[in-house]
Amino acid sequence: MNRRVREEIGRFVRESPYNTNTGWEEPYFDEPLVGFASASDPIFKLYKEIIGEFHLTPAEFFEKTFSVGLERGTVICWILPISSHVRESNRAEAKWPSLEWARTRTHGETCNDKLREHLIAFLASLGHRAVAPMISRVWERFESTPVGIASSWSERHAAYAAGLGTFSLNDGLITERGIAHRCGSVITDLLLAPSPVPVQSHNANCLFSREGICGRCIGRCPAGAITEAGHHKERCRKYVYETIPSEAGDRYDVEGRGCGLCQTNVPCEDRIPDARNVSARVDPGDSGGT
Repeated sequence: MNRRVREEIGRFVRESPYNTNTGWEEPYFDEPLVGFASASDPIFKLYKEIIGEFHLTPAEFFEKTFSVGLERGTVICWILPISSHVRESNRAEAKWPSLEWARTRTHGETCNDKLREHLIAFLASLGHRAVAPMISRVWERFESTPVGIASSWSERHAAYAAGLGTFSLNDGLITERGIAHRCGSVITDLLLAPSPVPVQSHNANCLFSREGICGRCIGRCPAGAITEAGHHKERCRKYVYETIPSEAGDRYDVEGRGCGLCQTNVPCEDRIPDARNVSARVDPGDSGGT
């Protein structure tokens, strides 16, 4: 059944018209990565300590949705790697996102939502209930928490629990296909085998965190929202949702413009970086170009 679910997600991404950038007739996303976490994995309770009590466990999300408990189940997670065409366009930018990236942030996320809806319907056809937290009425965002802006469900943390990657200095998730991606998840009462999770630190794929070298994302951030201390969420959000629309809004034909500069033209853009490819950390004042 794991294989069947994985194949269904892959088929949808390959065939969905929502995954076609009509401006360039190129896909927004490449073949997805799929992982599975047990809905009862203790890590989800640990997130209440790491993120906040407001972050719901799979069982809590399921019960708030269906008014029934989740005795056993699975969190199905996926990574949608952003296509090379889109990444290349954003790689050349230093201040604003490229038009292709801006469209991917809006229309690509529509594709992601359609995948969420499709997987819920697919699981229902098999006789199982499912909820996609990010499009659920239960999902909430909190503007002020001890960890900054946060929500009742984190797609990145779910993907980490499913063994799909580890965290970066900029708070992104570095997967085997890199950090330039969108991610999603569905909670279901279908019991599937959990994916193996490597025994490693939560930021093992980040060269700066692992070996103290690289830090390329620091110089790539035009808002100065990334430092050696980590990611400043509010500064990042202000740049993405206020500065970009006001200063460069006329360049785009979509509302959600994103940024993604720290996800492109960096060693982890499309892979887990190797120290042999980065001899030293780029100076924070550098643009990060290669």
